[in-house]
Amino acid sequence: MKTLSMTSLLGGLMLFAAPALADSTTSIPAFEASITAAKSTTSPGGTTIVRAEIRTALEAFVYDTGGPVGVDSAERAYLTTRLNDTPFQQSLTGTAAKYYADFYELNDATFTSHPLYQGSVSGTAASLFGATGPLASNADIKEGYIPNGQGIANQTTLGTAFSTYFEPPVGPFQPITVKELIERLGTTSIKGSIPSVDEVEGAVAYITQISRNSNRLYAADWTCRRCSFSPWNTRGYVIAAVSTDRRFVRMVSVWTADFGDD
Repeated sequence: MKTLSMTSLLGGLMLFAAPALADSTTSIPAFEASITAAKSTTSPGGTTIVRAEIRTALEAFVYDTGGPVGVDSAERAYLTTRLNDTPFQQSLTGTAAKYYADFYELNDATFTSHPLYQGSVSGTAASLFGATGPLASNADIKEGYIPNGQGIANQTTLGTAFSTYFEPPVGPFQPITVKELIERLGTTSIKGSIPSVDEVEGAVAYITQISRNSNRLYAADWTCRRCSFSPWNTRGYVIAAVSTDRRFVRMVSVWTADFGDD
C-alpha cells in the first residue's frame, strides 16, 4: 500500500465525503429534460433513447452539485420508479437499458465503503498483457476482494479502494461495455503515444478474465496534484472489472499524462 500524499488524501475525502449529497430537486428535472430531448424526432435515436443519451441523462445524478458526489436516497427512489416503468424501459435500446440497469446497481445510495482490499499482482503489466508499449509501461494493476458477508463493490467502495491503494482521488465510475473498453484502451493517448493493437488485445483479455461472466466493467478518470509517484500534476483513468458476486475486483490504472508542477 502506498503512503498517501496530503493532496491526494484531502482530494479523496472531498470526493467521497457522504454529507455532500446530490440534490434531487435539480437532478430529477435535469434528467427528465434530457429524456424529453432524447425522445425528439431530431435526436440521434429519434424517439428511441440510445446508450449515449441515457448516459448523458444519468450524469445529472452524479454531477448536479458541481462534483461527483453520488446518488442519494431520493434520487434512488426515483430511479427505482423509472426502472420499473415499462413504457420508459421500452423506449430504451437494449444497450441503453443495460446501461440504466448497471448504473442503478452501481449507484445504490450507500455511502459506506465496504472493505475492498487491493494488492499488487504477480508479474509486470507487459508480461500480463503479452506485449510492451506505452499502455504496459504506464499501467498499475491491483486486485483483491471484499471478505464474505462484508458487502459488495458499489460506487463508494470502488472509489474509496482506488484512492486508498492507488493514491489519486478519482471521479465517478461509469459502466462500460467491452467495446467501450477497447476504445478507451486503444484510442487514449498515453504521454503522446497510442498503444499497440497487441497491448490492447492483451489488456482486454486480462481485464475481462474477471468480468467475462458478470458483464460488470467500469471506468473512471483520475487527476492528482503532486502525488507521491510524481513531482508533476498527473492524470489518467482506471478500469475496474468486478466478479459475478461483486466481491472480487481487478483494477488497472493507466497514467496518461503530466500537466505541470504547480
